[in-house]
Amino acid sequence: MLRQTSFGIIFSVAISSILAKTIMVYMAFKATKPGSSWRKFISVKITNCVVFFCSFLQVLLSVIWLSTSPPFPEMNTHLYQDKIIFQCNEGSVMAFSMLLGYMGLLASISFLIAFLARNLPERFNEANNITFSMLVVCSVWVAFIPAYLSVTGKNTVFVEIFAVISSSVGILCCIFFPKCYIILVRPELNSKRSLVR
Repeated sequence: MLRQTSFGIIFSVAISSILAKTIMVYMAFKATKPGSSWRKFISVKITNCVVFFCSFLQVLLSVIWLSTSPPFPEMNTHLYQDKIIFQCNEGSVMAFSMLLGYMGLLASISFLIAFLARNLPERFNEANNITFSMLVVCSVWVAFIPAYLSVTGKNTVFVEIFAVISSSVGILCCIFFPKCYIILVRPELNSKRSLVR
């Protein structure tokens, strides 16, 4: 019963953290301009508020879904004549769609802000990495929806696990692989001299 909602809450915390990081990258470069009004907005409280607010909305959606029409196990006897398939009925398809749609909205907003920040100075700019990671997440979940709707039984769990793992690996590779590459393979680029140039 809690599989879909716990997945939605955990994943929305992850994506809202990336969204908060994207907002801070964008605001940090905007605040470096002389006389910028962005300086008063830069603080840790902004990122904490973004993560809390975005995650709270997903928790609220999940609580409404579980209180009105929660998922339940059902036996599908109509698909095959000689087999009974135990599957999870989402209860409310609209609530499940809103759960997935909200995660897509967070990923799209993060992608859009990172895309807008791609032209900022490159020395400390992580917007390109965040843009690619959100592009991977959006691509995986756009492919997930028709795949999830076309399978039944235990295959739905496999499709969902594959989508979660592939989008998580995409985020990790796109954001952290460039940093690990510089630290492990090109340590000379990880110096103050190379950053100031």
